[in-house]
Amino acid sequence: MNECLSTVEFANLISASLLRLRTKSPFFGTLAMFARFISSENIPSAATDGRDVFLNPSFLSSLSTQQQDGLLLHEILHAALLHPLRGRERDPLLWNIAADIVVNGTICRHPGLELPPGGLRDEKLEQFSVEEVYELLRATPDRHWQLANPDLLTPKIEDSTICTTSGIGECVDLAVAQTLTAHWQHAIQQAQLVAKSAKYGKFARGLERELAAVLDPQLDWRIYLWRYLVQTPTDFQGFDRRFIGRGIYLEALQCESLHIYLAIDTSSSISDDLLQVFISEVRGILSAYPHLECDLYYTDSDLYGPYQLAGDLDLPTPEGGGGSFFVPFFERVAAEWHVRTQAVCIYLTDGYGEFPTHAPAIPTLWVVTPGGLALNAFPFGEVIRLLDKN
Repeated sequence: MNECLSTVEFANLISASLLRLRTKSPFFGTLAMFARFISSENIPSAATDGRDVFLNPSFLSSLSTQQQDGLLLHEILHAALLHPLRGRERDPLLWNIAADIVVNGTICRHPGLELPPGGLRDEKLEQFSVEEVYELLRATPDRHWQLANPDLLTPKIEDSTICTTSGIGECVDLAVAQTLTAHWQHAIQQAQLVAKSAKYGKFARGLERELAAVLDPQLDWRIYLWRYLVQTPTDFQGFDRRFIGRGIYLEALQCESLHIYLAIDTSSSISDDLLQVFISEVRGILSAYPHLECDLYYTDSDLYGPYQLAGDLDLPTPEGGGGSFFVPFFERVAAEWHVRTQAVCIYLTDGYGEFPTHAPAIPTLWVVTPGGLALNAFPFGEVIRLLDKN
């Protein structure tokens, strides 16, 4: 191991790497200008908390110049693509693996960049978004353990105000998340302008879906519904060609439709503004795939519906205004869903209400308002939180 670098030597290594990045890629070089690089002997290689990039100076100096550039870009992309924030309540190790696969695939596609020794690769998965890779790995639990240890995203930096992907979840303050999102959205937009003015062409090959996830923070329902639509094979080869023209690269579908039981909380705690957010998400769900079947219910202490929804049909006028009681919705679904081979419940709510005493057999996805019930307080199902855009 090399001796510890002085502050000046570390700064010189970073400056030289940033200059090379700008020469190799105006897009990546501009993006790097929005990151802050901090020397730290407390980590084995490198890490990011979503705001800053932490580098072990001894490890950095042991690399070739191409590997140094690849290492910096690796952490810059994790931060810029909001991987620490997007990890949310997912398994941190598996999320790190998925994020590394996507980022490292991008780095290796660019001439003059090289990963440090042991950099994680899986070429069959690199074209997917991180969320999609995560679901594919989760569906094949033996597969990701055969991959190299993803040590380029390390546990959280103790003196940081942000958690890394190893502990993201509820620890990120919403105001901090908003600040980070705005910072990197601006960075990406500036990098795109510079790259276009330099006539660099396809400045971010393979990152189109990742960039879209950052520039449009609305939930990508194609990703969240994908796991219920497909039976994932282990070779990741067969694509459903009907969707290629829409930019949706799905593996062969197990069946022709997914039935969604959709509940919108219309209790007195849901403001008109939040209700409009819910309705916007419903439209996102309906536009995700062309063959969804959807039964919509409005819910407070009573149940209103079902309303059959499809495509671009107008939503019925919301009903409700009373207290929150989640039980009737799940009782209604339990009486019907056994005839469906592919189905999921989606409940848009602030989470404040009475839950069923037993978890339903049907998969459930809770979509929770900013400031709503803590995510770990939901007794069953997967839980995701909407960001406050105000």
